[in-house]
Amino acid sequence: MTGAERLLAACRGEPVDTTPVWFMRQAGGSLPAYLALRERHSVMDIARTPALCAEVTVTAAETLGTDGAVLFADIMLPVEAMGVALSLTADGPVIAHPVRTPADVARLRTVDVAADLGFVVEAIAAARAALGDRAAVVGVAGGPFTLAAYLIEGGPSRDQSTARRLAHAEPDLWATLLDRITATSVDYVTAQVQAGAQVIQIFDSWAGSLSPADYGRLVAPWSWRILDAVRRAGAPVVHFAAAGGNLLELLAVGADVVAVDATQSLFVARARLGTLPVQGNLDPARLAAGWPVVAAAVDQVLKANRGRFGHIFNTGHAVPRDTDPGRLRDVVSLVHELGRSGAGRRRVVA
Repeated sequence: MTGAERLLAACRGEPVDTTPVWFMRQAGGSLPAYLALRERHSVMDIARTPALCAEVTVTAAETLGTDGAVLFADIMLPVEAMGVALSLTADGPVIAHPVRTPADVARLRTVDVAADLGFVVEAIAAARAALGDRAAVVGVAGGPFTLAAYLIEGGPSRDQSTARRLAHAEPDLWATLLDRITATSVDYVTAQVQAGAQVIQIFDSWAGSLSPADYGRLVAPWSWRILDAVRRAGAPVVHFAAAGGNLLELLAVGADVVAVDATQSLFVARARLGTLPVQGNLDPARLAAGWPVVAAAVDQVLKANRGRFGHIFNTGHAVPRDTDPGRLRDVVSLVHELGRSGAGRRRVVA
């Protein structure tokens, strides 16, 4: 099987010749070709220049040997297109003027994806053409809670308290904000699939700070619209929330694959989700340890899956930017080697 065939089959819960693998935040980081580009271009310049974005996306997959090529695109690009001034810092995006009032929400622009985010669409098409079937192009979008929380908090937050307080205190304002975010996101993910993205991952990274009841009321109706848009466009969709163990069953609704973060047991997650494919869940902190520790951790993840169909190997959170690319290549090789000996060969029994 080619890398793209392998990853897409796993998304459908079908047999594979070995376990497919890609990493969250595999593009960029400490890859030599990316560091050379960064000497001449900012992160946002690369993301906004289709040829450069495609180059970083493709080079990462080819250098590491992954079955997926995740797009080099920050989840905040649609927010910026909505007219929100932001800057990318070492700690994450920072918004100069947080969105907290009806007037703030009213000022958000209606996004025309072709005009405002066409560079992402072009980058996807270029990456798909360059990769062929060697690896599947993985498009990305932020989940509605995470994007709303960034807008309200104004930057990275430990517990998204300001956003959660607004959601409870001003439900109509919250709903209006999520409507705006979701309308943009639906158009954005649809355009990505139409441009050639073969898988879309929705990063609702901060949703784990919500209880299941609050998530179901404050987020799920909007998430489902985005997930449904991906599937209607013709691609499988992966749903991810960091520290999302309390939300697994809710994250699964409307998703083709649930990404399991590193704080959870993959075995338990599979038991809870039945036949639904899963992704994960190597702790990225282990990548800094010696190879025997890393190899044992990789083996542990694969053994937790117990050789069942529908497993995509990935980190349970984003790869640290200073991770040695050689270490990631070794992980890919080991996953493929161990996978051929039995991983991903047995159908899940719910």
